[in-house]
Amino acid sequence: MGEQVLLSRTKMRANFRLCNVSSCITELLEIRADEPNFHVLVIPGNPGVASLYKDFVESLYELLGGSVSVTAVGNISHSEKNWEHVRLFSLQEQIDHKIDFINQELQNIAVPILLVGHSIGAYISLEIFKQSPKKVMYCIGLYPFLALNMLSKKQSIIGKIAESSVVSVALSSIVGLLGLLPIWSLRLIVGQTLGKSWSPTAVEATCSRLAKYHTMRNILFMTMTEFKKLSETPDWEFMRENSRKIAFLFGIDDHWGPLQMFEEISKQAPEIGLSIEREGHSHAFCCTEAGSLWVAQHVARLIKNQTSKSTSSQ
Repeated sequence: MGEQVLLSRTKMRANFRLCNVSSCITELLEIRADEPNFHVLVIPGNPGVASLYKDFVESLYELLGGSVSVTAVGNISHSEKNWEHVRLFSLQEQIDHKIDFINQELQNIAVPILLVGHSIGAYISLEIFKQSPKKVMYCIGLYPFLALNMLSKKQSIIGKIAESSVVSVALSSIVGLLGLLPIWSLRLIVGQTLGKSWSPTAVEATCSRLAKYHTMRNILFMTMTEFKKLSETPDWEFMRENSRKIAFLFGIDDHWGPLQMFEEISKQAPEIGLSIEREGHSHAFCCTEAGSLWVAQHVARLIKNQTSKSTSSQ
């Protein structure tokens, strides 16, 4: 109840800005604290649209008492404008892009970085952690996509679509044509089909960013490269070595982050912090206000616990 009152009284709005990272225009959503104790970097899933996380970013900032800076970094070309002229970016290029962002934008900050990755963003966060172990204080994966789920028919279908350039172009063209509709009619279609329970923020982000040919092509291309990379065994050794700095949140019925992965992590790296969300929110938690708030509350508790441990050990 106290958290709800805090949010309603002091809601800060996240700022949108464009940033040039390694010659690629990048969409950012951020709230900067005057004197932050640390910097939370939100790594999105796929689609990697920063504005989808607006409610989550704002809630997390408030729940942490305004003592942190929070930045959501969008994926390259998962954006409103076709800045990169339909160039396609792989999973590895998106990982490199986030590392370049840290080196460019956060190189000189004196406070530690906390990574919060959603879906494939959890995998990306772990790869960032490997490259920057001294800068990263903690890594949280939300509904993590860390390995292919061979039992999922949905993933099998998605994989076949993504690996076919013909199908990808056709599907992206259809989506691009929908994006040419008047905005009021596109909002109506999205609201009545994809997002009956979605927040206005998610519906707006879908209409302005996802209903684009270049975005859909990059979503599918990145998916294809994800499926190739995540057919490999997770890096259990790294997770074991850094288990006290890693936490994962799983959902009950999530084919991207299935409970068999929860069980495997508990066996391979038992000291990693593991939780299961049982409130009925979906993998796409950021698309609803209730999901964004609940997950922000969970992440805030994890961060407070971790920072208190770090303080007491000093």
